[in-house]
Amino acid sequence: MDISDVVVVVLAAVLLLLLLLVYRRLRLLRSGGIHVAMRVRIDDSGKGWHLGVGRYQGDEFAWFRALSLRAGPDRVISREGLEIAARRDPGRAETPNMPQGSRVLRFDTPPGSPTPAFEIAMSTDTLTGFLSWLESAPPGRRLPWAS
Repeated sequence: MDISDVVVVVLAAVLLLLLLLVYRRLRLLRSGGIHVAMRVRIDDSGKGWHLGVGRYQGDEFAWFRALSLRAGPDRVISREGLEIAARRDPGRAETPNMPQGSRVLRFDTPPGSPTPAFEIAMSTDTLTGFLSWLESAPPGRRLPWAS
């Protein structure tokens, strides 16, 4: 086996991996997913955003990172105790890393929660659906934004 055979095998493996990633993303979108970017590290650098697909599952929002072969969601966010801390337009450095025409929501989680504060970015149409999901909690629950 010479070097050209090794190169062909490596290129075939990379191509197969890329095809699997594309297939996974299309499968998630076709099964009711939405384009959402997320970051957990909140700072002013504009870095740390990851594109993904979100899906509503009852009282939970499951987020699947776009470039991941993980079978399950990368992060599951419970509607319980979720509060919108701030809304903003993306900064210039952030715009290439998120869906077109996005708005950014920053969420604070309750003290002692295993989930750290995070930000999500989604288009305005998708944001409308997400806010409806947040507000459609059972009777007696408080509103999902801070007063």
